[in-house]
Amino acid sequence: MIIGAAGGVGTFAVQLAKAFGASVTGVCGAAKADLVRSLGADDVIDYTRHEIDRDGPRYDVVIDTAGNRPLSLLRRAMTPRGTLVLVGSGFGGGPLFGGYDRQLRAPLVSPFVSQRLRSLAAKERAEDFEELGRLIESGAVTPVIDRTYALSDAPDAIRHLAEGHAAGKTVITV
Repeated sequence: MIIGAAGGVGTFAVQLAKAFGASVTGVCGAAKADLVRSLGADDVIDYTRHEIDRDGPRYDVVIDTAGNRPLSLLRRAMTPRGTLVLVGSGFGGGPLFGGYDRQLRAPLVSPFVSQRLRSLAAKERAEDFEELGRLIESGAVTPVIDRTYALSDAPDAIRHLAEGHAAGKTVITV
């Protein structure tokens, strides 16, 4: 399951998971469901109508790029030995750590439960970029561009991103 499947990270996650043979359920709003299906998702959950744990625990891997669901809810959507990957900080969160609250709590909870709860920290490795290039050249992965802004309009781009509803990447041209 990929939560935030229509966003900048989610659109890549759906395509990469499919390229490596996974069955994918994407979570997004109804307006972006067709986009997520076109990227290869086998199923789509409209988060405005259904919560992610609607059918009980069934996902071996949950990738959360949206950052706004409690760990307890995410864990209910997972199999007993499933893995949760938290990507990004999201908005809001606790009073002390803001959006990073879940990122900090997940590894503290993980040793005490049967599920693996992890935060993702990106590492730039040449071999990963080479593999991504091959996948893009083969057509297995296609970057999704939501909007393009001139550098002089960067504040508008940041405001658009802060709304949390971009479909794909927001690009600033230089």
